[in-house]
Amino acid sequence: MDNILKLEEIEKQVKECVKCALHKTRKNPVAGRGNPNAKVLIIGLGPGYNENLQGKPFVGAAGKFLDELLELAGLKRKEVFITNIMKCYLPKNIAKEDEIKACTPYLERQLEIIRPEVILTLGNVATSFMLGKFGIKVQSIGKIHGQRFKVRNLFLQADIIPMYHPAAALYNAGMKDMLRSDWKKIKNLEI
Repeated sequence: MDNILKLEEIEKQVKECVKCALHKTRKNPVAGRGNPNAKVLIIGLGPGYNENLQGKPFVGAAGKFLDELLELAGLKRKEVFITNIMKCYLPKNIAKEDEIKACTPYLERQLEIIRPEVILTLGNVATSFMLGKFGIKVQSIGKIHGQRFKVRNLFLQADIIPMYHPAAALYNAGMKDMLRSDWKKIKNLEI
């Protein structure tokens, strides 16, 4: 089975998922979207209001800024795969441990299918989950943003690069330049 069909199967399972209470408040779960053979995979926290309405990742204001950041990195949406830790709408933008535990097997399967070379984690939750998965000491995004962590297991050999979430710059305009600088460095990676 090719990657498209495998990812479509995960999307179907996400739409039918009732493993946690978040299924009760979702309109459209967001499994992920993009190139099924992407070299770069981007992981956020979870769908926001607009994503919940449209069933697509990063379509609100943070998505518009993400598009600008992708351009600075020399990337296009159609080249990358964008997903989240959580696949259902987070009304308060907070994921509980039991919700993360219920949802992350979908992400883990996406990683095994796509096998990206670079994983950009957006924000503390995505960064903590991915670094923790590989036994790397978790630190705040403020200390490690833009750094590369080489990881390897049976299914994956990649660089994890923690980044601030684009929404952080929407709440603190002073962070926009820092995010732009971090994303410009991605352009210089050999991907």
